[in-house]
Amino acid sequence: MIQTDMMVDAKGLACPMPIVKTRKAMKELAPGCVMEIQATDKGSTADLKAWAGSSGHQYLGTTEEDGVLTHYLRKSNSDETEETVYPHVASNAELNDLLANRTEIVLLDVREEAEYAFGHIPGAISMPIGKIDTELSINKEALLYVICRSGSRSGMASQMLTEAGFVNVKNVVPGMSGWTGPLDKSIQ
Repeated sequence: MIQTDMMVDAKGLACPMPIVKTRKAMKELAPGCVMEIQATDKGSTADLKAWAGSSGHQYLGTTEEDGVLTHYLRKSNSDETEETVYPHVASNAELNDLLANRTEIVLLDVREEAEYAFGHIPGAISMPIGKIDTELSINKEALLYVICRSGSRSGMASQMLTEAGFVNVKNVVPGMSGWTGPLDKSIQ
């Protein structure tokens, strides 16, 4: 059994709640201490790994038993941490206008495959954040819009893509949770 200093119960919660609960609890944890997060959302592994990276904390690993994912994070000291928020955002309305005007863009949907399957924007490319390929076979100067359910995972993915050299990346906020435009619900 792995020794931890705090446990966060995020079982039964979907994105972004495991991250929200983890972020809040992390503020109460002393630097150098280890937090255990129990979750059932399969996407929580990629989400917490990306959040830990963007906030400066250390992702240690994940175990799984009986459908419960147990994640381990180490809190860094204040001089090690500074959460980055991706600054370049586009609204749902802006994205809908671009699509309606048939503007040439690349739309990446970084939600889990099951989320994508039950409703996505027509033409969006499914690429869950845990499988982000920063070597995409597209022009690094293409207009690249990144979407998830709430803007959290897409913000992390946007940061990763920008760091990989993509220059026109926008995080779509609030994302699919507020999307009122065309929706493809065909499960393939």
